Amino acid sequence: MLIEGCAKKGRILLAHGAGAPMDSPFMNQMASALSAGDVEVIRFEFPYMQQRRIDSKRRPPDRQPKLLAYFSELIETYRDDHQPLWLAGKSMGGRMATMLADHEAVAGCFVYGYPFYAAGKQDAPRIEHLQCAVKPIHIFQGTRDAMGRKELVDGYSLAPSVVLHWLEDGDHDLKPRKMSGITQDEHMANAVESTLAIINHYHRGTIL
Repeated sequence: MLIEGCAKKGRILLAHGAGAPMDSPFMNQMASALSAGDVEVIRFEFPYMQQRRIDSKRRPPDRQPKLLAYFSELIETYRDDHQPLWLAGKSMGGRMATMLADHEAVAGCFVYGYPFYAAGKQDAPRIEHLQCAVKPIHIFQGTRDAMGRKELVDGYSLAPSVVLHWLEDGDHDLKPRKMSGITQDEHMANAVESTLAIINHYHRGTIL
């Protein structure tokens, strides 16, 4: 568990992606930037990744029920009647966060690269729960993400509470190509700025 920042405006439970731990470069950069905005950022690892730290063996993610059960336990641990609790995640961690976004203790959810479908399996979108979500879910997505390209995702029928923030030419790590004239750092800063703006509005009693 890694905890950064102070919870003046709330706290964020930030989950890692399927193949990288909570202290990957992407997660380090995202957590550091978010925690500078008067929110407490709590990074954690799912059980399979915790085990990988012990024996250094790569293993696939736990089954979805186990992932959700562990995430739910953390929600109960860190919920606070005096502070809004937000869920967030990279890729798989973000997908699990969206599936718990309507939990009564949660204010909303942020995803940095949503896996709308497995690579090469565009005919099996993972969107059923996103079609009936009630609480705000903000997804920051690269337009050429191999797990959610803009031209495909734009055709999905999602709940009004699901907001897509498109990042031009970004891939699944929000990284654009050099020819775009944009950097990954700029896209990540954009995502952080928008995330904190949404939290600030909520803190002031308005919802975006």
